[in-house]
This record gives sequence, C-alpha cells and structure tokens, in this order.
Amino acid sequence: MKKTVMVNNLQSMAEVLGSLNGNVSGLERQLDVVVEPGAQGIEVSGADESKVNSAVVVLQKLLDLSEHGHDVSGQTVRYLSNQADSGEYANVLAYAPDVLCVTAKGRPIRPKTNGQSNYVKAIAGREITFGIGPAGTGKTFLAVAMAVQAFRDGQYSRIILTRPAVEAGEKLGFLPGDLQTKVDPYMRPLYDAMLELMGAETFHNNLEKGLIEVSPLAYMRGRTLDSSFIILDEAQNTTQEQMKMFLTRIGFHSKAVVTGDVTQVDLPEDKKSGLKEIPKILGKVEGIAFVELTTEDVVRNDLVQRIVRAYELFDRGRSR
Repeated sequence: MKKTVMVNNLQSMAEVLGSLNGNVSGLERQLDVVVEPGAQGIEVSGADESKVNSAVVVLQKLLDLSEHGHDVSGQTVRYLSNQADSGEYANVLAYAPDVLCVTAKGRPIRPKTNGQSNYVKAIAGREITFGIGPAGTGKTFLAVAMAVQAFRDGQYSRIILTRPAVEAGEKLGFLPGDLQTKVDPYMRPLYDAMLELMGAETFHNNLEKGLIEVSPLAYMRGRTLDSSFIILDEAQNTTQEQMKMFLTRIGFHSKAVVTGDVTQVDLPEDKKSGLKEIPKILGKVEGIAFVELTTEDVVRNDLVQRIVRAYELFDRGRSR
C-alpha cells in the first residue's frame, strides 16, 4: 500500500523530513511505514492501509505547521505519531501551538502537546490553575513563560515564584551562609527558567527592584499578594495547612498557578500532601481550573517518557 502526500513547498517538505529523513524516523517506527521523498511529494508505504492513512494525516499536519512558520522537530513528529496511532485524529488536526513568549535569545516558546495547550489556555482564562503531572511535562516552564509575557505586557506589576523547601529544618542549618543562601538551591529551577526567558541583566534588575521575587513558601505567610502573577512550584511537598495558607494570600487582580507531581511527594510519612486532596476540596469552585498532564505530554528526552511510564506501571502493579 502506497500513498503520496502532495507538497506545495519544497522547503517545508525538507523541514518535515529532516536531514537524512531523521525527523520522520519516529513516525516510521511508530506506524510501521516507510516515508521518503517522491517526484510529486512525500511517499508513504506500508503493509497496513490504516497505518499508512494515519501517517498521511500526520505528514499533512506537519507540512501545514511548517508552512505557517512552526518549527518541526523530532519530538513533534513523535507526539503526533503517537496520537494518530491511538486513533486520536482530532488531536492531530487540532494541534496548532501558538507562541507564548520569546526568550532573551529570541527563541519562541510554544506548547508542544495538546495537553500543554489546554494547560496554558486554562492559565489564561482562570484566576487559579492547578497543573498536575509527571516530570518533563513543562508545568513550571510554561507557567513562568506566561508570567514573563504578562509582566512584559503590563498585565501584572510583579512576578512571585515560590516553592516549599522541604528540608528547611535541621539539614539546611548545616549549610554555610545566611537563610537566603541556604534556600537558594531549592529555588534554582525557578531561577534557571527566569534567566532563560528574561536574560540575566533584566532578571537581576527586576529582582533588585522587587518586581520579581523568588522565595520559599514560608515567606508567603501573613502577606496579601495584589496585582501579581504567582507560581507555586513543587506543590506536592506542601502540607494541607501550607496549601490553604498560600491560596488565601492571593489578592486583587492576581493570578496563581500551582504545579506539582503527586507521585513525587518528599514529605515525612506523617504529613499529608496539600496537593493530593485539593481537587476534592476545590474542584467545583468557580474560577479554578485543574489540568492533568500525562506521559503523552513529556517533552524531554524520549527516555524520560519511558521512565515515567515504567514507574506508572510499577506503581499500578504494587497497588493491586
């Protein structure tokens, strides 16, 4: 069985195929097809007609993305191939990532999966959004990107980034330096995201002016945060009391994003995670969105996606 995907733009065809067809190798493996350039376009062949048709749908979407100025990476090809192989053609056709923000070096930041797109839409449309999912799904980075763009546009006067310092007791006490120096290692992922998005000079200037704040969750107690874009990261490591404390800090004209992975709780066994029960408590409260990201939304190295899936299968087997 062979089909040809007609091509209007040879440059788009080259971008989709990649060097030595490297971009579409994942598509070939996933759908058991052969993809190669032909006289009239991209030729797809295989023994299974349904898989050939799935590959055609994916290639048409990839060509459309390229013609509209979107980068076509191997990760995008693999994601759309997985969706097509699962029969999720609507997800393939609906895939159209918009630019959220541009980094200090000019790199456009876009959601890379439909799950990520739903996540950023929820953030844009709600006052409080909970992004829950495994490592590598872009929960924190996308939230920070949206915060930076909203700050640049003047929608909010401050960005506040916070996360719990789980070992903020004895173990931190043995580290040298003042309290800020001791907690900085816990804040490092947030610093890294801000530095990439804003650039070192702009970030540090805003930090010195108090327009950007990166601090442990304990610093939030007793405050009211107005006109701020607030991100609580690693929220699975908040206690129920800390979660309530944080959510009640949110003031007028503010937006909050809470991210976490309920499978990676580092709290002592006698402490309950404030993130695990929150959907039951706030699930029906107007103005709050809950978005669950899955292994399909992992955008790091392919191996990370396989590791996350392996742990999920292991945990399911252990809970039976």
